Amino acid sequence: MAQVTEDQVLAALRTVIDPERGADIVSLGMIAGLTIQDGAVTVAIEVDPNRAAQAEPIRHAVEIAVKRLGGAGAVTAVLTAHRAGPARGAPQDHGHAHGHGHGHGGHPQRPGGPGAQKPTLTNVHAVIAVASGKGGVGKSTTAVNLALALVGLGLRVGLLDADVYGPSLPRLLAITEKPHADGERLAPIVRHGLATMSIGFLVAEDTPMIWRGPMVQSALQQMLFDVSWGPLDVLMVDMPPGTGDAQLTMAQQVPLAGAVIVSTPQDLALLDARKGLNMFRRVDVPVLGIIENMSHFICPQCGGRSDIFGHGGARREAERLGIEFLGEIPLHMVIRETSDQGRPIIIADPEGDHAQAFRAIAARLWQQVATKTRSAPRIVVE
Repeated sequence: MAQVTEDQVLAALRTVIDPERGADIVSLGMIAGLTIQDGAVTVAIEVDPNRAAQAEPIRHAVEIAVKRLGGAGAVTAVLTAHRAGPARGAPQDHGHAHGHGHGHGGHPQRPGGPGAQKPTLTNVHAVIAVASGKGGVGKSTTAVNLALALVGLGLRVGLLDADVYGPSLPRLLAITEKPHADGERLAPIVRHGLATMSIGFLVAEDTPMIWRGPMVQSALQQMLFDVSWGPLDVLMVDMPPGTGDAQLTMAQQVPLAGAVIVSTPQDLALLDARKGLNMFRRVDVPVLGIIENMSHFICPQCGGRSDIFGHGGARREAERLGIEFLGEIPLHMVIRETSDQGRPIIIADPEGDHAQAFRAIAARLWQQVATKTRSAPRIVVE
């Protein structure tokens, strides 16, 4: 079957009418990006941020219209409030398609209101969220190394970068290519045996994601359910910092096996980590433990140790809260250097002390979740 052309896609998009303005979305200049790659079609639709939730039917109509074209594979349409260039009646291929899949038959049902069935990841044994209460604690570096350590244990592992506003996975794993279509879904990009997906694979590194909550939720839903993840033993999710839309979307829509909290030792970081921990408890997600990152610094010249951020705070917090202290990771230049180079320490120096620390934590996590099966979480409102 011949691949669809840009002209064919534009013709299909001209049949989609914005009901509020009474004209088609192409002539209104609402197409912010159009990409066709390996049969997969991705469309970014520019909308007023104030009407993002009301524009969801337009996004769905775009997917249906393009899907009707015989040569289309995976079809992605995502709402965006950012335009890469001047508004135009017809789009150019700027590569600013911000979504990951489509919403057609055979896919898990997404929440649609009270009583709606929660979707499941049927080919994934356990989903683990790696979270922090604040940014700058090395959570993403920790998540990547833990995921690769699990791969080293012989497990089938995926890693989802759920930070829409600040995706770091492309840099941490030196991924520059875009994902391709696997039938009607996107195939994750594999590095070092690890299946990965990130919004950063589809947008330029310096492109700001000026999205409201409904757009973030839509992107996360597509990266979860419109990607050919399985079969996996573990899907790790690198959560954005804080306790906002992304965290609630994950907690409400995915039966998480548990969450891991990453914190540095000082009181300020632990205060924010405590908020993240309490959020997961409020939505009935078990906390598997706390990791103390940047626990101490060893001088590469003299070998002297400095507790720059203090030491042992995360361990004491875990004991106080009655949860497991999973381990500590030092602050070391080699961890930073290998991360910046796209070769995490678990790959760059697999037998070193730092890799061994990540490996020990990963083994404990797998031990905790290997025999657990959980239903969708119960949301508690107080």
